[in-house]
Amino acid sequence: MTEPLLPLQFPLHGSRLIEASAGTGKTYTIAMLYLRLVLRHGGEQAFERALMPPEILVVTFTDAATQELRDRIRQRLNQAAQAFDGLPCEDPLLLALREEYAPGRWPACARQLRLAAEWMDEAAVSTIHSWCYRMLREHAFDSGSLFQQELVTDDSELLTEAVQDYWRRHAYPLPLAAARAVRRCFRGPQELQAALKTDPLARARERLVQTGTAAEVLQAIEREAEAEVAAAVAAANAAPWPPASAAYTDVMSTGAGQWF
Repeated sequence: MTEPLLPLQFPLHGSRLIEASAGTGKTYTIAMLYLRLVLRHGGEQAFERALMPPEILVVTFTDAATQELRDRIRQRLNQAAQAFDGLPCEDPLLLALREEYAPGRWPACARQLRLAAEWMDEAAVSTIHSWCYRMLREHAFDSGSLFQQELVTDDSELLTEAVQDYWRRHAYPLPLAAARAVRRCFRGPQELQAALKTDPLARARERLVQTGTAAEVLQAIEREAEAEVAAAVAAANAAPWPPASAAYTDVMSTGAGQWF
């Protein structure tokens, strides 16, 4: 069941999911939850012990977002420390957080928050792929991975190599009629790669909506492909030259096939 998010009452133990749209204050909320983990705030909703930055994992998508998130959390920790020092504060959430502690505990909370802010250079804030790379490197024996690996963030060259290899394996050996049918869709591996980068499953999804089952989608696409090949063969056979299959046989029987 979906419930509104209350940052100061949100449970900090177990598995929790927060859903949020763009511009709804995700970074602000993450920073507030970070403060609570540092202070072990929440009573029964708190984590089992207070945590410091190296013990709190925060992952995001891009390197730029990682640096911004790290800076925002550091800034938030310093603001909270100033609030617990008794300095003027206009953030109602920080004031509400401070009021849940007895005034005698404010100096200790401020010291804990300031220490966490100073420790942010070692905080576990990274992109998803960087964190996965770090785990594979630190647990090479358990994961069966190499100690030295190259982190590839741009797979365009790998995709180009895979598409060209696929084209060599499957397009070059095709008969003439089938090759012409393929070229009606893609003139070469470059066009095939461009289609893969856009939306290669658009037609499949459209068929899935219409038919409702994956098996029927595959059958529909297979029927379309067979129809395109049959149309190409019929067009070739209707031309004023011998049928494509006969022409191929004639070429091979005259010895020209030795070129291949």
